[in-house]
Amino acid sequence: MGADNFRATLAADAELGAGNVLPRLAAHGADLHAPRVTFDVDVDDIPAWTPLSLATLTDRVAARAAWFAARGVGRRDPVAVYVTSAPDVFLNFLALTWLGAIPALMNGNMPIELAAEFVRRLRGVGVVLDADHAALREHDLGVPVLGDAAETGTGDPAQAPPHHRHHPEDPVVVTHSSGTTRVPAAIVHSHHGLFAAIRAVRLTESRPYGEVRELSALPAAHAAGIITLNQALCNGYQLLCLSAQGGPFTRSAETILDAIERWRPTGVFGFAVTWSELARVDLGTRDLSSVRNWFNTGDCAHESHVRRLVAVGSHPTWTRDGLVDVPGSKFVDMLGSTEMGHGAFRITHRLGSDRYDRCVGRPYPFARIALLDVATGEEVPDGQVGHVGLKSPTLAIGYWNDSVTTWRTRLGGWYLTGDLMYRDEAGDYHHVDRASDAVDLGGGAWLYTALSEERILKHCPDVRDCTVVAATADDGATVTDVLLLLADDADTTLDRTDRVRAALGPAVAATLRRVVTVPDDDVVTGPTGKVRKFLMRQRLLAGAGQP
Repeated sequence: MGADNFRATLAADAELGAGNVLPRLAAHGADLHAPRVTFDVDVDDIPAWTPLSLATLTDRVAARAAWFAARGVGRRDPVAVYVTSAPDVFLNFLALTWLGAIPALMNGNMPIELAAEFVRRLRGVGVVLDADHAALREHDLGVPVLGDAAETGTGDPAQAPPHHRHHPEDPVVVTHSSGTTRVPAAIVHSHHGLFAAIRAVRLTESRPYGEVRELSALPAAHAAGIITLNQALCNGYQLLCLSAQGGPFTRSAETILDAIERWRPTGVFGFAVTWSELARVDLGTRDLSSVRNWFNTGDCAHESHVRRLVAVGSHPTWTRDGLVDVPGSKFVDMLGSTEMGHGAFRITHRLGSDRYDRCVGRPYPFARIALLDVATGEEVPDGQVGHVGLKSPTLAIGYWNDSVTTWRTRLGGWYLTGDLMYRDEAGDYHHVDRASDAVDLGGGAWLYTALSEERILKHCPDVRDCTVVAATADDGATVTDVLLLLADDADTTLDRTDRVRAALGPAVAATLRRVVTVPDDDVVTGPTGKVRKFLMRQRLLAGAGQP
């Protein structure tokens, strides 16, 4: 069976979903011995950087399924997984879904105190840790620690029970939000929901020319990490999953670039913070010629970062001499969130692209979008900013053990994503801010922090990244601080206040308290690297020195 026919067969398989990719691939006759997934750390007795086949993956997952089953874990049992390495996340996810259990995947960067509260709220049957997170044992979790992740691969694969048969609406995994405004929210995804975009798009779109090798710098414990793994397995692509951490909240530029040069991927997946990290480096000094596509999800990426990336890499094109690789790559921006289950919008940038200004393109065919006035529930006209409402088969079921938050995010049958956007006359959507971060300045004027950051970066090319924090004091006055993260070769003595004011425009500039250059650790971030602006606002109002 040809690759396209095989993909069509998978797309038509009504049983296939996020929780049973391995057995369904085997049932359809997939090549069990071709290299599929590579990790940059050891897996049981398999050395790092060794490609794993479907047969090896299945064997290692079956061992873990047997280990969990021997400890009484079964159907519908929530089990927290709080580990660092990508294989400890993915293999335990696959093993727990094998049993019909519900893995709750926790970002390894989540602080111990928040992690303990997350586990307590989960009300599961146990938790799996690794050596990096052994301190969690000292907390009252309400559930036992089932063991160390290093032990889970010691089960006997032959003793694994039969694979659970999932219903489309079965809860298949709990992931969590970025935790930018509170304790990270536990978000539950269904068997078909977390696979819906793969079925609708990834298995039906044209297969890229030649060999496809994808590198994931995404957090393995994020919904996007699970989707990336499953879509690579179903499409027959090779996938490298990074575990090495280069900093407290993200993989460093050097870690990612070294992996690209070593493994030669054709595509790289990351969050917006990934591209901010790469902006530290003169990319022209690194060999990135293998990369044809950069894939972003979560927050939309900044123009200044995208332009650096599309200037490197390569893409195939037909010439008089046949098909050759020429300089320049594509950047595919897919705005989404954990709750959305998959990016709902898509826009592609290339060399010479000019659709920026936080343009996120148009919705995927499976996603219905409405921009709403939340006071009336009615749609706003083109050109007017509204709250994003989404209807999509990819949507998460809701918030685990938190029906109050689940229903507060619904309005007239729409899921409110928490984003503010407008649609232009051409039908393209533009993201301006998170609703929780925008400030009404009165008289029809608004301060949109994300849009302000975009404009500052465009006006200040020596600024690698920035954070705009705005808060309204008790007297009704709005105060804004701008925190700049400079490029390594930038002049640290230069006063950029006038340039920042010009970028912000008169209404927002009138609220400006200060423009200050800060080190990275002065910006408060959550487990996935997103800025925790609500904490930054508290610091601003308290006047506690530099945020």
